Amino acid sequence: MARHGKIAALDIGSTKICCFIGEADEAGHVRVTGIGHQASAGIRSGWIVDMDAVEASILSAVHAAEQMASTTIQEVTVNLNGGRPLSKIAAGELSIGGGAICDADVRRLLLEGPMQADLTDRILIHAIPTGFTIDGSNGIQDPRGMHGQTLSAKMHLVTAEASAVQNVVTCLTRCHLTVSDLVASPYAAGLASLVEDEKDLGSTVIDLGGGTTSLAVFYDAAFIHTDCIPIGGGHVTMDIARGLSTAVGHAERLKTLFGNALPSAADEREMIDAPHIGEEDDDHPNRVPRSYLISIIAPRIEETMELVRDRIAASGIAHLAGQRIVLTGGASQLPGVRELASRVLGKQVRLGKPLGMPGLAEATNGPAFATCAGLLSFAVDDRGEARATRPHRNEAENGGMFRRLGGWFRENF
Repeated sequence: MARHGKIAALDIGSTKICCFIGEADEAGHVRVTGIGHQASAGIRSGWIVDMDAVEASILSAVHAAEQMASTTIQEVTVNLNGGRPLSKIAAGELSIGGGAICDADVRRLLLEGPMQADLTDRILIHAIPTGFTIDGSNGIQDPRGMHGQTLSAKMHLVTAEASAVQNVVTCLTRCHLTVSDLVASPYAAGLASLVEDEKDLGSTVIDLGGGTTSLAVFYDAAFIHTDCIPIGGGHVTMDIARGLSTAVGHAERLKTLFGNALPSAADEREMIDAPHIGEEDDDHPNRVPRSYLISIIAPRIEETMELVRDRIAASGIAHLAGQRIVLTGGASQLPGVRELASRVLGKQVRLGKPLGMPGLAEATNGPAFATCAGLLSFAVDDRGEARATRPHRNEAENGGMFRRLGGWFRENF
């Protein structure tokens, strides 16, 4: 059942923090009514390293969104950007005996999946049914009412390091906000930017953020794998700052104005100014050819794509990932990234942006805001997830996972 009413999403990234507030109607359609974004501080490669700085950035972004929407929020759907996520496909089987499959049968089967997750110093983030099988017949989305001898199901379990999750939840608690759901960043980006055929036929979302590059694989309309690499657009900026001995702010400006992931013949003839650190005197500029800047950028982007390629190959699901790559995240907007990704990965690549989300201004309707838009989409409809999250509660103490699974079945069955 789609949730309706006021909803809020918070994207906590390494370079920016974004808050969307929306209104969902009874059909599950969302209109964005409030937007706030702020440069983030205190986050490095997806990990919180300064709680006070992150708290201040979150409060600033949320306050701006609340002012625009003329409302206040108490709970948010938030992304997990990092945390060393691990994916596992869990399988369960149940003997039916030839009768009709009922709600209780499905409930018993799906309760087995989360129990297969290794929760040693980790927290279960997602428990997503990816399909049912009856007597060997695959591709069944809802088995209730059907007859068979054996009912099987597969679930995609995503876990993350407990410390990373707890730091996010603690930081939001200090901001007087409750976490309604925690969502893996590339999964949210995929919900916002993929069309249905891409989810069905197989595609990979690569979310190029400031401090991390994360990926999500979709197949047969389900989210089946995720991974995260602690390298992002911020590392390109730092490479430029070190290579040109310039301030980080100047390096970001040079990357934005003159950067490219692919060299061209004209680069050698174009000169750019890169002031040395501590030498802001325009009378003595440090002039370098644009080709030198690109020679710093291109290897880092190429290395990142090679790491993504290797992670997909090692995952064992490369044959399901399809020939389609969708790039999201702020770093994906750097010229030449799309072409370089296509060359390294050997697949068709396009830039993804939020789809079907009215209320977004042109400035917030690009790849950098796909994750936040996807969080709103998840807040309205979790796509059949077995409600195994709510990380602000202690699963071991209160049996919360099973209680929430029970609640999910009461709501949906």
